Amino acid sequence: MRIPGDFSNIAGIYNKNKAVSKIERIQDVKGKKDAVILSDRARDYQIAFKAVHQIPDIREEKIRQLEEKYSSGTYQISGKEVAEKNIE
Repeated sequence: MRIPGDFSNIAGIYNKNKAVSKIERIQDVKGKKDAVILSDRARDYQIAFKAVHQIPDIREEKIRQLEEKYSSGTYQISGKEVAEKNIE
């Protein structure tokens, strides 16, 4: 079936309407903001996580004492003690 006539105007109107509705949707989204609400348990976990990461990985005082003993020649440890600690 053939329908006579020029339909380019109709397509143009349709495309303009589509563009306007897209702009309206973008403006609706711009005004909204996401929000995150943490539970008390999550806040406690976050505080504990930060506290654990502030603790140094090594015990600096213990390392300093061992360095002093080693450099002065008073550091004595048996192979058996080392093996026992490795097994633990």
